[in-house]
Amino acid sequence: MRLFRSDELLGIARETLDFVLEASEETHPNEYMGFLRADDARKLDLDREGQVITDVLVIPGTESSPTSASVQTHMKPNDMRAVGSVHSHPNGALRPSDADLATFGQGKVHIIVGAPYGWGDWKAFDNEGRQTTLDVLDVEVPDEHFFDFTQEDIDRELDERDRGGFLSWFR
Repeated sequence: MRLFRSDELLGIARETLDFVLEASEETHPNEYMGFLRADDARKLDLDREGQVITDVLVIPGTESSPTSASVQTHMKPNDMRAVGSVHSHPNGALRPSDADLATFGQGKVHIIVGAPYGWGDWKAFDNEGRQTTLDVLDVEVPDEHFFDFTQEDIDRELDERDRGGFLSWFR
């Protein structure tokens, strides 16, 4: 097992970019905003070291309007998988504003998506606001099972606890 992963960013999963484009269109005419998260390329069956953007984290309480989106930074988790941000510009402009540049400090890559939110309506930027390339990769994004249990599992556990009495809750 490796303790440190390569921090080279290889690209974004096609499925993830598709999600970003759809979410941006659904949020229109307001801005969409989220944070990009990456997985180790080997986890995605790529024979290369590095990371691939596979997920977008949307922070509860994010507020957006046609001209801005703001996140309550205290709600943002300290995430080892974080690699940057994504937001939309409903006016279609594919360049960072001064306000955007002020938020580009954390992460390696920042994506701006513009209306009408098609496959050619996005660009990636580095922390300084310089346009950069970001390959779109055809990889299978792993299903995250946040709640990896069924109602049957819950019922079984409750039944076992009921049979064990009060102290069974302290096991």
